[in-house]
Amino acid sequence: MLHRNSVVRVTPDVPVDRAALLGCAVLTGVGSALHGAGVRPGDSVAVIGCGGVGLNVVQGARLAGATRIVAIDLGADKLELARRFGATDTVDAGSTDPVAAVVELTGGVDHAFDVVGRQATVTQAVGMVRVGRTAYVVGIPPVGEQLVLPGLPLVTSAKGVRGLLMGANHFPRDIPVLADLYLQGRLELDALVSARIPLDEADEGFAQMRRGQATRVVVTFD
Repeated sequence: MLHRNSVVRVTPDVPVDRAALLGCAVLTGVGSALHGAGVRPGDSVAVIGCGGVGLNVVQGARLAGATRIVAIDLGADKLELARRFGATDTVDAGSTDPVAAVVELTGGVDHAFDVVGRQATVTQAVGMVRVGRTAYVVGIPPVGEQLVLPGLPLVTSAKGVRGLLMGANHFPRDIPVLADLYLQGRLELDALVSARIPLDEADEGFAQMRRGQATRVVVTFD
């Protein structure tokens, strides 16, 4: 049994395996840019971590009209996919200092999103935003993880740090809107599905996620 607040009607025009993506990664990522951070036309954005959620922060920023969207990740394949979702620039965090690279590209962004949830990446996000702007923690840190930030630079630069949960969304409003955007060709969902597997191969789907080989694996019940 589900509470009525957990159920949202979606037009049947959206295929079920695409509609299934709207309840988590898409909602969180797009909502973080549109609702949580309030990205505006002309803004600059940095996104650390280009998995299923990070890619949707990228396309949320694109939908909001951001003119510079920098995607940061360790995987070349994920950075290539980020461009399909709307990134204007990419940074390989394994081969260069991501903070220095983003600052060189933009002079400091208006919004930085950490979609990893680790001490190092939160600190990087703070370093990427320009004076007076905010870094957002979208990735969920492990239980017990403590985030420590450099105090004096944080205060003197008047930067903010804010956590975002599920994209600051309102389910009944946002999920139908996302479905409509997909049908209009403005929201990318097809490329999020890296594999479709039957239920008896679910363990392999989780293994792909742990290896960082999957964006979203859809379990089918054909």
